Amino acid sequence: MVTVLGAGSWGTALAIVLADNGHHVRLWGQRQEQIDEINEKHTNEKYLPNIHLPNAIVGYVDLARALEGVETVVLAVPTKAIRDVLQRVRTCVKQPITIVSVSKGIEPDTNKRISQIIEEEMPAHLLRDVVVLSGPSHAEEVSLRHPTTVTVSSKNMEAAERIQDLFMNHQYFRVYTNPDLIGVEIGGALKNIIALAAGITDGLGYGDNAKAALMTRGLAEMARLGSRLGANPLTFAGLTGIGDLIVTCTSVHSRNWRAGHLLGKGQALDDVLANMGMVVEGVRTTKAAYQLAKKMNVDMPITNALYDVLFNGKDVKRAVDSLMARGKTSELEDLANISL
Repeated sequence: MVTVLGAGSWGTALAIVLADNGHHVRLWGQRQEQIDEINEKHTNEKYLPNIHLPNAIVGYVDLARALEGVETVVLAVPTKAIRDVLQRVRTCVKQPITIVSVSKGIEPDTNKRISQIIEEEMPAHLLRDVVVLSGPSHAEEVSLRHPTTVTVSSKNMEAAERIQDLFMNHQYFRVYTNPDLIGVEIGGALKNIIALAAGITDGLGYGDNAKAALMTRGLAEMARLGSRLGANPLTFAGLTGIGDLIVTCTSVHSRNWRAGHLLGKGQALDDVLANMGMVVEGVRTTKAAYQLAKKMNVDMPITNALYDVLFNGKDVKRAVDSLMARGKTSELEDLANISL
């Protein structure tokens, strides 16, 4: 028995993987009509249109009932809701649980990764382990059983291997392990910033050259900040770095790319967020990464430019022009600044 907290597209897609692997899955959401649809029609049309859910997935609105007796909890709620949900979880569970974090972001102001928030909010006697699952994985494609690869990481690699076994599906969902928890989380969070910027360049009509430059230099920014925080730079060459960056910057499935695309077309940020219908994690993460880069004295020009667009009202075309007008540098010297 596994409980998935969050009945959005990603939580539902992972519930499908777990059900396909033979597990009974409790899928918790806060809207009664959505849970009724899951239980009665075996669909979740708002988030995964035209997908039939396995019978092994049962929806719950009662959090205490959803958590009763389970040992593994998949946390699939937006990052801004994580503290609130965990505060409710700790009043419901009576047994130690392993929490699998599958959301991607950094909390503004505290600048904490999600695993750190979980450790902070959950009492030690109720938290067995924290495992992070991340990688290039659109929920829409996972729900169609298209081949997908992800990574799991934890301070306790035995726990990571247990979660690897839980999710591994030899037909379509392959799971790797990586002991670099910081790198896995930072890569998954920061790629959303670059995806927003990639959407903007596409919205401006700048084409493949600009996107290739943005992704390459964006990856360098991710590795620079991550390594300063203690991550292994090699992690950013893997699934949770360049892998996630590719899938998020190049696909219309990516809500961060779609939001950026609308910004590039001239829409205001408030209008974009109001019309998206789903959380755009990159906006919140841009603020956190901007704060963290200043705090750690790490050069992140793309992040800085996007921050000016999102929070200071800078025109997107002027932001791109300012990036192109920066002083000349050596690429190899710049990459050498990534801590090994």
